[in-house]
Amino acid sequence: MVLAMPNLPDRMAALMPGILADLEALVRIPGIAFDGYDFEPLERSAQAVAGLFRGAGLSNARVERIDGGHLAVIGHRAAPAGAPTVLFYAHHDVQPVGDPSLWDTPPFEPTERHGRLFGRGAADDKAGVMAHVAALRAFDGDPPVGVAVFVEGEEEFSTRSLEPLLHKHRRELAADVVVVADSANWAVGQPALTTSLRGAVSAVVEVRTATHAVHSGIYGGAAPDALTALCRLLATLHDAAGDLAVEGLTRASRSAIDYPEHRFRSDAGLLDSVSLIGTGPIADRLWARPSIAVLGLDAPSVANAPNALTPVARARISMRLAPGDEAMRAFGNLRDHLLRHAPWGAEVTVTHRASGQPWAVDAIGPAFTAARAAFTAAWDGVAPVDVGMGGSIPVVEVLTKLYPEATLLVTGVEDPDSRAHGTNESLHLGDFHRVCLAEALLLENLAATLSGR
Repeated sequence: MVLAMPNLPDRMAALMPGILADLEALVRIPGIAFDGYDFEPLERSAQAVAGLFRGAGLSNARVERIDGGHLAVIGHRAAPAGAPTVLFYAHHDVQPVGDPSLWDTPPFEPTERHGRLFGRGAADDKAGVMAHVAALRAFDGDPPVGVAVFVEGEEEFSTRSLEPLLHKHRRELAADVVVVADSANWAVGQPALTTSLRGAVSAVVEVRTATHAVHSGIYGGAAPDALTALCRLLATLHDAAGDLAVEGLTRASRSAIDYPEHRFRSDAGLLDSVSLIGTGPIADRLWARPSIAVLGLDAPSVANAPNALTPVARARISMRLAPGDEAMRAFGNLRDHLLRHAPWGAEVTVTHRASGQPWAVDAIGPAFTAARAAFTAAWDGVAPVDVGMGGSIPVVEVLTKLYPEATLLVTGVEDPDSRAHGTNESLHLGDFHRVCLAEALLLENLAATLSGR
């Protein structure tokens, strides 16, 4: 095990007030990449992040865009002779806030309560950005390894310019180890390394039963309406136990960790009366098996619905894929299922919106050893556990193809109560301190472990 530099924990402790102040400043910038939003704050966010990295020793950190995408931050600092290079990834854009009235405090006014920092992006993923900055500051901008930085500005929306940008800067961003700071720890006080990610398919299903709306009393009872037909169609996606009924999807079982039901129910905020869906170990259901959720409907709203049979209705479907599956093949399975189960002869159209491949890694080798040592030291002797992640991180697929020889370390700052993408998103400040220290220790360990190889 590589020992940490004796003064590194003290150095990070001294830096934390400034780190937190800069994180709060980033949270105040409402950088949302979704269509229909004002993109000026997103531009400000990118410029602020570039400035933070320049101040931390990457003098060439700058903002760039390609193909009409949103601004990313790119920078590079050459490695000392014989030392490895580490690529830092995070994203500076955030999710929309939804209904602001559901937040306990204003979403873009960072607020500290009970040892947590509340605000949109506080955890996902501006804390990831600041963990990278903190690691560089710990070495006064002169780390013992080479450093490359890629902080994208559209991860939450589309990542449409992600791959072109990475290809354009492939040589500048080339690295021996990649740290993707966009995942989560197992629990407060318990670090984790993410070793698998589910893939994702986003699709829209449209059901049409008539050429136009008609009176629900005059025609109802003989003419089917599209919304009822859509509901019946969506109901065929699961069996009575809640397992997926779509044929041909990969199902795995790789979870060595136990996820107790009482903890899962608390983490998910489930009502006491609600049963879990699916069968088998909960960790397998979340990390190693496919899932489908209906995220939205295009249909008349309750308040504005006329007394008429709806001729057309649409739903947005999100399908998560187990490691080992292939996204477009899985989309074909979903499309075939929906077409085959069209009720009452309704016209069904299934449109592919976006997809990402699943990922899994055997977490062995010197970089993983260095990471485990860094995490264990930062958490005062608590070793990290290997976990899967039910969500997807698009950059992992791209980086795996672009740098097949590099080791990808997927880490994060979130915990089960961070509520990323939801209301009252928050960051546990004690664990954030540990994440920052762990990343600095990781650079130290990688320099000692990989230099001269």
